[in-house]
Parts: sequence; structure tokens; C-alpha cells
Amino acid sequence: MSLSIRPLTESGFAGEVSGIDLTRPLDPAEVRAIDDGMDRHGVLVFHGQRFTDETQMAFSRYFGELELSSGAELSKASERRPLQREMADISNLDAAGRLRTATDRLRLTALGNRLWHSDASFRAIPAKYSLLSARIIPGEGGNTEFADMRAAYDALDGELKTEIADLVTEHSNAYSREQIGFLKSDYGAENQAKLKPVRHRLVRFDPRTGRKSLYLSAHIGAVVDWPVPEGRMLIRELTEHAVQRQFVYAHAWKQWDLVIWDNRTTMHRARRYDDLHDVRDMRRTTIRGAGVTVSQEQQAA
Repeated sequence: MSLSIRPLTESGFAGEVSGIDLTRPLDPAEVRAIDDGMDRHGVLVFHGQRFTDETQMAFSRYFGELELSSGAELSKASERRPLQREMADISNLDAAGRLRTATDRLRLTALGNRLWHSDASFRAIPAKYSLLSARIIPGEGGNTEFADMRAAYDALDGELKTEIADLVTEHSNAYSREQIGFLKSDYGAENQAKLKPVRHRLVRFDPRTGRKSLYLSAHIGAVVDWPVPEGRMLIRELTEHAVQRQFVYAHAWKQWDLVIWDNRTTMHRARRYDDLHDVRDMRRTTIRGAGVTVSQEQQAA
């Protein structure tokens, strides 16, 4: 096995992987090496991986069960391209393969991806890894930024670490979309149960690495047992701290890049590009996590 990883930042956050073709079947040692690299770096970048949807899903399954796309769950089949339900369509193309218009509902909803977030934190069992494949990239812009939540936690002062150690937050897709002007009612009566808030610990511990990390996301709308304004201000202040430039890696996409990130220890956001004129076709698979972070009444769906 010739797999090697080169750190992309001085801190070691994010690594560039070479010496492996992910589109072919992998042996257990190669899968372990990728898992170990994720534990060290949190984000791994692979160039030149010419995936189809089928080979991307096959590779993704080495790391766990695939989640259903939340976009597919919250939209009508007529609004989206006919992809597998485990494949999230991170593009600006409509069901006919045309560029979405300025007022297209799914285009406007997708603008929420430009907020700092952790994928699927609105599920009772939150996501493990996300794997994003670049099929077509725009001529300019459209980068993805990642923030290191382990380093951000480490940099907090001791008093704040003590204050937040046992806090629990509430996450919902409705909270993040509220920030860009959507109302909960905009999702329709049939989707209201899917928007019910779920609870997660604000500080997570990873037994594989022995490290703690902040678990932040635009999907957070409340801190349990805190007044809503005070809770939201705490989350805003922690987020401002966590996305300082020393904690961030910005990925400039090349066609056929695959980037894997650990949603338990990172946040990310998409950056602006001319989505009304340039095609950006990305396909994401997401690995379901191992369990809830805190006991709750919600069904672990």
C-alpha cells in the first residue's frame, strides 16, 4: 500500500492523500489507513477520483451505513434530479438538468449551506463522515471551508470550558433556514415532524483520539434550560471563536476531487459563486453516526 498523507495546514488540520484509487475495491488495511487519517486530520482531500454515483456509494459504505439525503426527504421528486436517495445533490441543477432560476425554492433553500454547519446535526443520530465528489466545478468561486472544532475547543479558557462542559443544545433544519428567511411552515404540514428539534451535547468526546471538540452548527436554535436569546448569543460567540482563520482550511476544488470530513469534529460552509450562470455539480454521501450524543425523547431517525 502506497497511501501517504501530507498535512495541508501548519497545525495538521486537513491532509492531502496520494497513492490510492478509491474507485476500485479497497482492502481492510487501506480502509484502516483512511480512518486513521481522519482521526488525525479531520479532513482528507483526494485528487483525481473519477467516481460514478455507484462507485462513490460503494466506497462510502466501507465507513458505515449511508444516510438518506435530507434534501430528498424535504422536497418533491419533481423538484430534483433522479439520484439515488442516499446521494445528496449538491448542485445548482433542476430536475431537467438546467440551471436553477433566481427564485427557485430549492436554490434559495440551498443558500443555507453557506452558513457554518455540521451535516445532519438535526438528526437524533448525527452524521459521522461526509464525502463530497466534484463532478463539475464553476470557473470561479465555490470553495468549501472547514473549521477544526478540536483545536477551537482546546483554545478556550478553562473557565469557559467548565461552563459549557455539560450543556445540551437543540438542533433543527428549521433553525438554520430561519436565518435566511424561511419559515417552518414553508416546508409543508407533511414535513413538520422532520423539523422537530433534537438534542446534542455542546462538547463531544472522541474515545478513539481522547480529544474533546465543540459541536456547533447553524442548525442550533437553543441551549437547553437557558433563555433563548442568551443561548443563541453563546452559540454565536463560540462560533465566532471557532471559525477564526487559524482554525480554518479553505479547499479550492478541482474536478474529480473527493473530500471527506468528520462532522463530529469539524464545521464547514460553501462559498459563493455565480450559480445563475456556472454549473457546479457535486454529489455527497453521508455516513450515519454510531448513536445519540444525549438521551432524548425524539426517535433516533
